Amino acid sequence: MLTVHTDEYYMQQAINEAIRGAEADEIPVGAVVVCQNQIIARAHNQTETLQDVSAHAEMIAITSAAAYLGSKYLKECTMYVTLEPCVMCAGALYWSQISRIVYGASDEKRGFMRYGKELLHPSTKVEYGVKHDVCSKLMTDFFEKKR
Repeated sequence: MLTVHTDEYYMQQAINEAIRGAEADEIPVGAVVVCQNQIIARAHNQTETLQDVSAHAEMIAITSAAAYLGSKYLKECTMYVTLEPCVMCAGALYWSQISRIVYGASDEKRGFMRYGKELLHPSTKVEYGVKHDVCSKLMTDFFEKKR
């Protein structure tokens, strides 16, 4: 049993979103945004569903969280995402001034860390590897089924 208000709990919520995405034949990436120990946004990739290359889980979650807060800034918020954000999503996270990003699996090919943490706002903290094995397996299993 996962205790509420832990990184593992919130990452599991992002994993649940990724699973929803996979069920819709989307690349299984899920994200949740947490503010004051409350999930204020949930999203999964919808690039196929919406036929929109920018419809990544992170982008949808940023928009949803901003609408919830009534602010374009996500200060004092944490995003939990199953896969390391791409450069596009890192740019949006920069502009949102999000306080913290926690991701599960690394993305060696498309992840923003190929270019460095400088892509994020200077005050944003980054942590990674939370539920790494589960997050990685989601991606591996999805692409194995595609082959």
